[in-house]
Amino acid sequence: MSNPVKLGIIGCDTSHVLVFSDTFNNPASKQALPGARVVAAYPGGSHDLESSISRVPGYTKELKEKFGVQIMDSIEAVVAASDAILHTTLDGRVHLEQFQRIAAAANGKPVFVDKPFALHTVDARAIFNTAKKLNTPIFTSSSLRFTGALTRVVTPETKPLVRGAQFHGPAAMEVTNPGFFWYGIHPIEMLYTTMGRGCRSVTCTSNEHYDLITGTWGDGRIGTVHCNRTGNYEYHGLVHFEKQSAHVNVQTETKGFFTCLAEAIMQFIATRQPPVEAEETIELIRFIEAANESRDNGGRVVLL
Repeated sequence: MSNPVKLGIIGCDTSHVLVFSDTFNNPASKQALPGARVVAAYPGGSHDLESSISRVPGYTKELKEKFGVQIMDSIEAVVAASDAILHTTLDGRVHLEQFQRIAAAANGKPVFVDKPFALHTVDARAIFNTAKKLNTPIFTSSSLRFTGALTRVVTPETKPLVRGAQFHGPAAMEVTNPGFFWYGIHPIEMLYTTMGRGCRSVTCTSNEHYDLITGTWGDGRIGTVHCNRTGNYEYHGLVHFEKQSAHVNVQTETKGFFTCLAEAIMQFIATRQPPVEAEETIELIRFIEAANESRDNGGRVVLL
């Protein structure tokens, strides 16, 4: 790589920063991708979120010593040293404030925002409005959107033919990033990858160990997400077409879904065209809000 894209990381409180650095900075990695290198990082961390702040020292040390990443003392310093930004902060509560700082300093540099993008629809809209105002290309997604197990089934040609879908995944809970924003976002992202926009109402049936989220689309299609907190970390799906159904089994993939996400990020940086539209992300955030509301209070929640 004569002139690799210089990537900057905002938030060293998630294992994703190690995965990205291994992908871009370690030529010997099984998931290595050429064309970019993580060069700078801002540690961050939320002091009232144990799974955030407890990870910062170790991950920061590994980024510096194993991957040669320069650790900076501000968001703005990382942006200045980089061509594109990986906004990986674990805590969705601070994404809006951090992104506003990133975009103000970025001068149009592209930004990938890791999950959870936002915890409220109003914040999601505010992030996209900031990006538009400051001409900052942006997208967000769970890595599960790009797994080959799903993208081979749901293609641009087959997506209009989808009649319904069911997805399964784990959904550990975290009070600061409530309900399905924390981990349930992954199978929900797979559902939206398959069904697209247009959900009109959501219901959620829950107990201590399981949740069943049902979304009804405006054209009558139904999509469901089954979540568990029993230790089953597998991701599966059934995509229904008019005459047949297709199984999505992420566990059988030899190419990791983070590698697929990294490829999508590189394409986004090169073209400045987001692979996920802003309005789809905003509706997905509203879907999760509605699922959380139904989980807490019961009943059907209409998406407005």
